[in-house]
Formats: sequence, structure tokens, C-alpha cells
Amino acid sequence: MTMRVGLGFDVHPFSDDPERRLVLGGVELPGERGLAGHSDADVVAHAVADALLGAAGLGDLGEHFPDTDMAWKDAESLTLLARVADLVRGAGWQPANVDCSVVLDAPKLAPHRRGMEERLGRAAGAPITVKPRRAEGLGSLGRGEGVACWAIALIERA
Repeated sequence: MTMRVGLGFDVHPFSDDPERRLVLGGVELPGERGLAGHSDADVVAHAVADALLGAAGLGDLGEHFPDTDMAWKDAESLTLLARVADLVRGAGWQPANVDCSVVLDAPKLAPHRRGMEERLGRAAGAPITVKPRRAEGLGSLGRGEGVACWAIALIERA
């Protein structure tokens, strides 16, 4: 097999902590309510990492960086993504590209999209596209209770 595909998903609710920062795709969105989570709760970086791990058959993000391990408390998710990319390369694969759909009604991601793609791409060592999507008021995401991201990754034999 010369190529493999993996699907990643992550979701986090918004936090009630007024000090919590909102970080998506490695970009901080100042003045916005942050997401609850053990690390910085960057759902985009988490979904990308999970997709890469799945493609390489290396388990999932929780296996490698469990939320029960205080070493990962408030960790920067781009650091986790870079470690995942190293694991994928160590298993004989090379990330080729990743495509993400981020679901949230607010805040608007379009002004931050290119920055997210650049930071995620540097951490993963591959091109990454980020597509903001709205839930159009449907369900918990549409009510503004959190953010979700789906990612699909393609890896190639190194």
C-alpha cells in the first residue's frame, strides 16, 4: 500500500472560564470565549492529529496524549500535532495533505483561515486546508454551545 486515508473528529464545548483563550488551528482569536478542555482545546489541531494517526494506524489522540496525564494540561495543540506528525513519519509514512471542516456559527473564521492553514501546515509538515461551516442554528453547535471539526488526511509511504 502506498497511500492511506484517515478521518479525524473533535468537539469541545465553550468554557465558562473568562480567562480561557479561544485557539483554533493554532491561531488565538482574541476577545472570544475559549473552549473547555485538558489542553488548549484546539479542536482543529486535534482533528488533524487524529486524522493523521488514523491514516497511519497509530490509534487516536487520547491514546497518545490522555487527558488524565497532567503533562498535557494546557498543552499547545500545535505541539501535539507536530509530535503526531513525527510519529507518522517514524512509522514510515509522510503526511501528504489534510482537509478540515470546522463547524461553528460564531466567531467568523474567514479572517483567520490563512493563518490557521499556515500554522497547521508547518506543524504537520503538509498542506492543510480549513473550511469554516455554519450549523445554521441547528443542534448544540447551531446554538453556539461549542465547536466541532472533521478532518481527512492523506499519507504516503515515505
